[in-house]
Amino acid sequence: MRIRLGYVALSKCIDETTSSTITYTSYIASNNGDEKLDKAIKSNLSALSLIIDYNIKNNIHFYRLTSKLIPLATHKEVKFDYLNKYSDLFESIGDKIIASNMRVDTHPDQFAVLNSTKVDVVENTFRILEYHYNILRLLKIKPTIILHVGSGEFGKKNSISRFINNFKKLNINIQKSIVIENDDKIYDVYDVLELCNKINVPFVLDYHHHICNDSHNIDLSDYITRIFDTWGNNIPKIHFSSPKSKLKKEFRSHSDYINVFDFIKFLEFIKHYNRDVDIMLEVKEKDEALFRLVRQLKLYTDYKFIDDTTIEL
Repeated sequence: MRIRLGYVALSKCIDETTSSTITYTSYIASNNGDEKLDKAIKSNLSALSLIIDYNIKNNIHFYRLTSKLIPLATHKEVKFDYLNKYSDLFESIGDKIIASNMRVDTHPDQFAVLNSTKVDVVENTFRILEYHYNILRLLKIKPTIILHVGSGEFGKKNSISRFINNFKKLNINIQKSIVIENDDKIYDVYDVLELCNKINVPFVLDYHHHICNDSHNIDLSDYITRIFDTWGNNIPKIHFSSPKSKLKKEFRSHSDYINVFDFIKFLEFIKHYNRDVDIMLEVKEKDEALFRLVRQLKLYTDYKFIDDTTIEL
């Protein structure tokens, strides 16, 4: 089996950001708000192009886009045509992603709560999901949008029903783009697997979240194959992070780096299932943490590395 390692959004090795922004207050207060917005977007796309080049040259095959690529894109009062204005820039970046066979996805921020009890939050979530879908389609790559179940208000049963009802209201293409992740407080592996099977979407296993939240007290070995099966013939994705501290108040927070021994233990666990997987490292130090982990794995194991970030077990 092969395992490809990835990182999230910003490269620590490149002094560039894909998250340059402009606030709505600044936008409406300025006489040249559209020009400022245009400048921020072009800066972000230029940085993204450079990061994609960096990923290709360093054999990084798995990458998550920032949610902040287009500032104010989901603000209902801002009418700015990012879909057509920057299509050539998006296409040139997408061409590089496609040519390198890089896997790229997105993960909307905490404001995307599809099962919220508040109408305005749900409406905003629809806009957020449409934005993420549009970005990936502009890049001409297969859209994958990672989503949490969300709110637990009025209990899990009612909350999951709200999720399903609102999910069915989404454009069918957006529905087909969504994958669901277990979270660290409410919806554990058991809950999310049931939901994914009901609405026929893939399940992203977040291992650290599972350690934090296993309310059904499951044996994960009984679930891995069923989780992988939600991906059909596609390569499953897994999220992996290490706790910031063993202290209860910091255990849910992500550490700067990956604990190599915990990671080795996890690889030894999943290798028995003999299926290729892509693992997104959710760490503060981004690509620096990825390559530090690679160096440590080479020291402490005899794993075969196909390239800089791909392991064969």
